Amino acid sequence: QVQLVESGGGLVQAGGSLRLSCASSGSIFSINAMGWYRQAPGKRELVARITSGGSTKYAESVKGRFTISRDNAKNTVYLQMNSLKPEDTAVYYCNANVVANWGRVGDYWGQGTQVTVSS
Repeated sequence: QVQLVESGGGLVQAGGSLRLSCASSGSIFSINAMGWYRQAPGKRELVARITSGGSTKYAESVKGRFTISRDNAKNTVYLQMNSLKPEDTAVYYCNANVVANWGRVGDYWGQGTQVTVSS
């Protein structure tokens, strides 16, 4: 089994910062891409994604404000969120494309962490 555990969400004022972490554990051989998605009422969107080689992709709405990074030795992905806006309010989910020890490749998800930005 593979588990993803997120941390770092919370309540922050507009203009503030938060850092999300997502640690992967279990029967992991390697991890391909890792990413963050967010779910607000009525929509779910990719926020940022990073490959095993470090290439990144961001939603237009967060470019220049959010930074995704990963620590391959710790199987952990981070999302540094600066200059937060009320429209960033959502539940943030971590995603990882994992190669398991027994060879199966699949997408795994964290439980979600709430980010609330007050105006």
